[in-house]
Amino acid sequence: MTETSSASQRDLWTRVRARLKAAVGEDVFTSWFARLELEELVDDMVHLSAPTRFLCSWVQSNYSDRIVEAFRHDVPEAARLQVTLRVNGQARPRLAPAPAVAAAAAETVEEAPAKAASQHAALEPAPVARLVREAQKGDALAGSAIDSRMTFDTFVSGEANEMAFGVAKQIANAAINNTVTFNPVYIHSTVGLGKSHLLNAIAHAVSQADATKNIVYLTADHFMYHFITAVQRQSALGFKEWLRKVDLLLIDDMQFLQGKSATEFGHTLGALLTGAKQVVVAGDAPPRDLEMLDERVRSRLSGGLVVPISTFDMDLRRAIVQRRADQATQRFGMHFPPAVLDYVARAVTSHGRDLDGAVNRLVAANQLTGELITVPLAEKTLADLIRARDAKRVRIEDILKIVSRHYKVPRNELLSARRSRDVVRPRQIAMYLAKALTSRSLPEIGRRFGGRDHTTVLHSVRKVEQMIKDDLELGQEIELLKRMLEE
Repeated sequence: MTETSSASQRDLWTRVRARLKAAVGEDVFTSWFARLELEELVDDMVHLSAPTRFLCSWVQSNYSDRIVEAFRHDVPEAARLQVTLRVNGQARPRLAPAPAVAAAAAETVEEAPAKAASQHAALEPAPVARLVREAQKGDALAGSAIDSRMTFDTFVSGEANEMAFGVAKQIANAAINNTVTFNPVYIHSTVGLGKSHLLNAIAHAVSQADATKNIVYLTADHFMYHFITAVQRQSALGFKEWLRKVDLLLIDDMQFLQGKSATEFGHTLGALLTGAKQVVVAGDAPPRDLEMLDERVRSRLSGGLVVPISTFDMDLRRAIVQRRADQATQRFGMHFPPAVLDYVARAVTSHGRDLDGAVNRLVAANQLTGELITVPLAEKTLADLIRARDAKRVRIEDILKIVSRHYKVPRNELLSARRSRDVVRPRQIAMYLAKALTSRSLPEIGRRFGGRDHTTVLHSVRKVEQMIKDDLELGQEIELLKRMLEE
């Protein structure tokens, strides 16, 4: 292959990522491709790495041809793809192609003892480990790995998340004592506010207290993978029975569940609730906004305990930064002045992961340059992070809410097939705003607006653009809506 230097390899990967995003849309790209990294190009082999076993197997099984095709624009010799696990920033050596699920299961069994002993990495509760051992005999059922770093002890609570924190601890205690409190429990927030941490903490606490508990923690994409694989292998009944025998089911990233997998989740949820088994779900929106689920499932989730986590206030951000800085001080012996902690908490307002990243950057800057950790160093080191977060990310759901309230049209009617003027015009304006203020493609916008075709979205955008030219008052009205969405 012609791409050899690290710089040219990085450029190549940037171009390939851009092609993939254009081909599959931002939602799919974010779900499956954003965390991949290009490791090397050898002969006709493209070697990528991923941070989880599941992502390795899913991409290898479902997107090999698409990824190789994206590489061929620059590297005509590309013919094969290998995706391997990346641990602590390092990719494993390239592996010989093998059935994705079997490879993932074998890898799990081989690595679990070493990781548990030396790295405190992915914790495999006893029931899950047993299922993985059975996978070697042909049963590919296993939960997503639990991150043992995400415990109740490492969770920083404050006004924004104290209710969710308290509920999560209560659920864990009840499960340990073979009782069920609130059921189902649904935790929702925007990205990076601690939903996954709480689900992992529940699983960790229960499995540590009682290793006989059958605990299954699944991300939504992992749930879909299991379901699709079961259907392909004509073992869907076994998949359903496996899920319905759990004592505690935790589903993360609910917003990514789609298609028949969403229907199967509804059946599973009903069966578990009927059997008084604890279910905890996390997503980025309230149950009523999970449009991929049917009304009955949304109603079941809403009928349990719905717990929001709100945006972190200054006090909570400061507490998180202090905790991360204390950990860095214990590990590396460096000093974080209070003024620096105050600056980071004030300047990085997005979410907890960015706060963690900010502290990590300061640690790296100190170790690489020898500079003392000061406010000027923080300003220089975190400049791009702060700029990247300055502009608010507008979601289609935000647009639907604002337009619905402004024009007094129920949200469900904006997504319906109604063609009356009092609905059509606000719907067209909402589509126009979605195109203008988000990075979503026309097909993606169409899907979010009741499954419409991309040509309908394009017609609406052009229609509103013409109306703005012809009607000054309408133009001012739409500018007002934009400001409301961007504030």
